[in-house]
Amino acid sequence: MKIVTVVGARPQFIKAAALSRIIRNDYPGTIEEVLVHTGQHFDENMSKVFFDELDIPQPKHNLEISGGQHGAMTGRMLEAVENVLLQEKPDWLLIYGDTNSTLAGALAAAKLHIPVAHVEAGLRSFNLRMPEEINRILADRISSLMFCPTETAVNNLNDEGVSQGVHNVGDVMYDVALFYRDRARQQSTILNTLNLSCGDFALATCHRAENTDDQKKLEEILSALAEVAKQLPVVLPLHPRTRNLVQEYGLSHYMSALTVVEPLPFLDMVALEQAAKVILTDSGGVQKEAYFYGVPCLTMRDETEWVETTASNANVLVGANRLAVMEWFAKLQTGQWRPDFDGSPYGAGKAAENILQVLISHK
Repeated sequence: MKIVTVVGARPQFIKAAALSRIIRNDYPGTIEEVLVHTGQHFDENMSKVFFDELDIPQPKHNLEISGGQHGAMTGRMLEAVENVLLQEKPDWLLIYGDTNSTLAGALAAAKLHIPVAHVEAGLRSFNLRMPEEINRILADRISSLMFCPTETAVNNLNDEGVSQGVHNVGDVMYDVALFYRDRARQQSTILNTLNLSCGDFALATCHRAENTDDQKKLEEILSALAEVAKQLPVVLPLHPRTRNLVQEYGLSHYMSALTVVEPLPFLDMVALEQAAKVILTDSGGVQKEAYFYGVPCLTMRDETEWVETTASNANVLVGANRLAVMEWFAKLQTGQWRPDFDGSPYGAGKAAENILQVLISHK
C-alpha cells in the first residue's frame, strides 16, 4: 500500500512523525509513505536537525509554496499536489489538521478519485472567521476516513450528519508527547542555556493572526506577559512575523521585560513545556501539550477546539485580555486555581497504530 502524506507546517510534521516511525519500524515492505512538504510555513528550524530529532526522513517532494493570499496559495498548492499524485499514484492521501495545505491536498486527491484520510477530523471551533475552521470542515466533507482524536470530535461530525468512515483513534499528539518527553529531558540543554529552573518560569507563544494582526489585541497580550514577568520569568519564542508586527505597531518596549528567543528546535520546546509553571498561548497544539504534561494553561483566545482541557479546568480561555490573564495568574500564584489532569480524553498513546490498522483494513 502506498500513502502520500501532505503537510505544510512544522506542527504537521511533528504529528506525521508518529505514523512515519511506525510505518518504517512495523510495516516495512507493506506500506510505502511518500512525504510531501508544500512549504506553506517557512521555518528556519526545519533543518536536518529537526528531521533527525523526529527520526523522519526529509520530504521526497518539497513544493516551496508560501506567501500570498489564502486563495492564491491554496490554488498553487492544489496544482502542485495534483502533479505529485499523478506521478506517485498512491492508494491513499493522508492529511493532518486544518492548514491550506490540508485543504489543497484533499481537493487534489478527491478530484483524482484518490481516497482521503484526515487525521484530527471533527475538530470545531465554531468560528467561521478562522480560515482553519473552513479548511477542516471542507477536508472532512471529502474524506473517506476521518480519524478523530476525541469523542467530542466524533459527536461534532455526527451533529453534521457524518458517521460513515468516522473512527475515534485517539490523538497522535499524545503519542508524540509520550514518545519524546524523556528524550527532551535527556537531550535538551535549553533550561541551562536560559538559566531556568523547573517550575520557576512561564512559557508563552503568540502567533495566531487574529491576535497578531490586531494591534490592540497584541498590545493586551504583550502587556499581560510583561506584568506576569514581574513575578515570574517569561520565555517567549517569537516567530519572525510576530516580531515584525511588534516593531511595526511600536510595541517593542514590552519586550525588555521578557526572555525573547528565536523559534526553538522541537526538543527544546518540549523541554520548556514540561518544565514551565504555567503556559500562556494562542496555539491549539501548545495548549494541548500543556495538558499532556500536567502544566496549567491560559489560552489567549475566545474559543478552543480542545474543549476537554477547559472542561477539566486545566486550561482557561482568557482571550487577548490583560486583566483576565492577570486574574487567573493571581489565582495560580495563590493556589485558588486547581487544574485537574485526571482522565484520558485523548486516548492511550496508540493513535498512530490505530490509524494504520484502519488503513490496512481498507486496502
